[in-house]
Amino acid sequence: MKRALVLGGGGNVGIAWEIGVVKGLLAGGVDVRKADLIVGTSAGSVVGAHLAHGRSPDEIVTIQQEAAERRAAGGAAPAILPEPSETLGVFALWTSFDEMTQEACAQVGRLALNVKAMPEEQWLDGFRANNWPGWPDMPLLVTAVDCETGAFRAFDAGHGVPIERAVAASCAVPGLFPPVTIDGRRYMDGGVRSGTSAELAQRIEPDVVLMIAPMGASDTGIGRLAARQLAREKGELEAAGVKVHLVRFDDAAKEAAGPNLMDATRAPATAATGEAHGRRLADDQRDSWI
Repeated sequence: MKRALVLGGGGNVGIAWEIGVVKGLLAGGVDVRKADLIVGTSAGSVVGAHLAHGRSPDEIVTIQQEAAERRAAGGAAPAILPEPSETLGVFALWTSFDEMTQEACAQVGRLALNVKAMPEEQWLDGFRANNWPGWPDMPLLVTAVDCETGAFRAFDAGHGVPIERAVAASCAVPGLFPPVTIDGRRYMDGGVRSGTSAELAQRIEPDVVLMIAPMGASDTGIGRLAARQLAREKGELEAAGVKVHLVRFDDAAKEAAGPNLMDATRAPATAATGEAHGRRLADDQRDSWI
């Protein structure tokens, strides 16, 4: 049986919730690190890179906490935040589209290139702190979008791109964080094109796909786009004969997360709801992950 794990975008809160879900599943005897392929987008690329290296949920949390403590002790420069009007302009354009075609992505990307965000190297430093020892042996795909052309990319070990640079690109939310340079091109968040890009799982012709997607449980803004994308991707996989399990924010997670998925202060409470959710799911998932 071939299994793919698809981890979607969702900011700091999404990272915490995904780790919580994985922890709850693991407590119930379901180890998603046994996947034959991991697809990570934005927040999901961070969690996916850790899991692909075999790290446990507790190890991931420890690494993140230690990195934050080192930054604080070292007097790291505060992040430069774009002007609110610039950020709002990017998000207004992004949410104006019914579908994220390549041209729609390019329009968002070209606007994002002009936003005054933190220096790219400062952004990259945050991802180097994860101490990934290169790309994992397990197949891992990390999604990003070319800012100028809107072209979609799925980076893996074969592209020769440092993993921290690929993940930083996948997490570079337009209007908030700087695009990341790869082979002379500037890349932004893979979530601009799709919060999950679950169709990439078809590269291994899986029998089972587990989609853990923080976004897509809302009917407004980017959440509305993500919900439509999730439904389409899930339907296409099922039409191909794949058994798909979709995990989204439940009511408890929505309340814990609040309206701003970048609000790190909400992460612990949201992680707890994710763990509870994962424990409830374990019985249904166990036969697929033995």
